[in-house]
Amino acid sequence: MKDENIKVFDLGKRTTNFGVEIILFCKQIQQNSVSRPIISQLVRSGTSIGANYSEANEFVTKKDFQYKISIAKKEAKETLYWLKMVDCFEENKIKISNLAKEVQE
Repeated sequence: MKDENIKVFDLGKRTTNFGVEIILFCKQIQQNSVSRPIISQLVRSGTSIGANYSEANEFVTKKDFQYKISIAKKEAKETLYWLKMVDCFEENKIKISNLAKEVQE
């Protein structure tokens, strides 16, 4: 019998959705000479999490899988850093907080 209280956890879908949320969030930020490079870095690291997770799932060896997952974790930490930088000039503190929470999970 199937337990209806068990939540299905699809990390591939979750990391893809996170990348989309990062892109949509960054499109809303007013761009200037200060924000532009930070936005670029945030988009790169935020979307790289899902890309590396997706690559990890196509592993050839366990070592290859662990390597790709470690890159995804590093990108998540970098994304958190860039979200903190965006926090210096972005008004939408709630959205930043939500994205930071998701990347830490």
